[in-house]
Amino acid sequence: MSTPALDRKIDRKIDYKLARGIQRITSTAFGQYQSAVIRIGFSATYLFFLLRELPHRHEMYGPDAPWRWDMAQQLISGNQAFTALMWSDSTVWFEIVYAVALISAALLMVGWHTRAMSVLFMAGVLSLQNRSIFMGDGGDNVIHLMAIYLVLTRCGRVWSLDARRAARQARAAADDSGRPVRGTVAGAVLWAVLGVVLIVAGMTDGLGGTWWLPTLLWALWVGEGAWWAMNRYAPNSESRTLLDVIANLAHNATLVVIMAEVCLIYATAGWYKIQGSRWQDGTALYYPLKLDYFTPWPGLSDILASSGVMVMLITYGTVVVQVAFPFTLFNRRVKNVLLVAMMCEHAGIALLLGLPFFSMAMIAADSVFLPTVFLVWLGGRVTLARERLFPGRGKVPGQRRGSDDEEAPQHSGDGGHTLVG
Repeated sequence: MSTPALDRKIDRKIDYKLARGIQRITSTAFGQYQSAVIRIGFSATYLFFLLRELPHRHEMYGPDAPWRWDMAQQLISGNQAFTALMWSDSTVWFEIVYAVALISAALLMVGWHTRAMSVLFMAGVLSLQNRSIFMGDGGDNVIHLMAIYLVLTRCGRVWSLDARRAARQARAAADDSGRPVRGTVAGAVLWAVLGVVLIVAGMTDGLGGTWWLPTLLWALWVGEGAWWAMNRYAPNSESRTLLDVIANLAHNATLVVIMAEVCLIYATAGWYKIQGSRWQDGTALYYPLKLDYFTPWPGLSDILASSGVMVMLITYGTVVVQVAFPFTLFNRRVKNVLLVAMMCEHAGIALLLGLPFFSMAMIAADSVFLPTVFLVWLGGRVTLARERLFPGRGKVPGQRRGSDDEEAPQHSGDGGHTLVG
């Protein structure tokens, strides 16, 4: 039987849980290790792709491309997409854009001035892919989306040069009577240069015809300037705390979007496969194994194709895993088993079908669901191996204080997000 006192007690309990949930969401950036793996995975994938296509870059995206510059300009004028390669049709400009894309991918992978590099990485990916839209595949589409998402995440808080540098600065500041951490000269120069580029590109209509990209870029540029000012002049102010709350909310919301994106990819792929007759009778895998274009190792493909049982098991298993995965997210053990199965599936696609970059992109996307405990253990193994190889080198910290390129982490007692940890 309900009483007023009991009702008030229940209301207070609900309010307490709600307030605690809001406090966690606003004070903690969830999935820090997962976002770091996504950063490393996608930047490494695109870096290796650009390096492999370096001898053929002119035929793919440059002046010798079948999709000529004037044809691309006509398409861009219709779909309003962004590509810096439309700013000029000169070969020199193409080389500059390609070099910026390549270098930004490398620097984002190691986590040097992560926030600025994530913006340059996004600009490089959009510029090249929107220049020749018929050159991509499913993996390129995933990289395209993740490059945009990465700029909203706090993906440099662990396993990055930013983390190492900021930890050293924090220790030096603590040894020097609590002197606040100062920003680096490189960070200030990058901020100023990117501001000039934004102004020029905006005045010449070089940011595409959409409203969201200029808004996003200007918001990031202004936010970075505000963050630098707060860290330098008011590190303990309420304005600094508000910026941290906004950054946490953006990071956590983006992480949820990335998870939803991965689930949609697998769910739609699985349900479309179910409708195909070859997937229904268990022979779908056989046909790509017999195509010369998808058989880098013909002998290995022939061995697998000769076993009807293996072809049937892998065909049905692929459909089952893809359809079932989104429904297993809240069962950690089952989710982890299917996650391993999907990663092995993509590794097999890279080996048997000769699609390494598609597989790397999908494995990097799958990494958002890896358990935090496993990633911490893996990072420890990597650190131990590096220390044995290079005894004199310092450690890359798992958590660190903020600088002009990444925010100070808000520590939490939890081991990560429910879905990822």
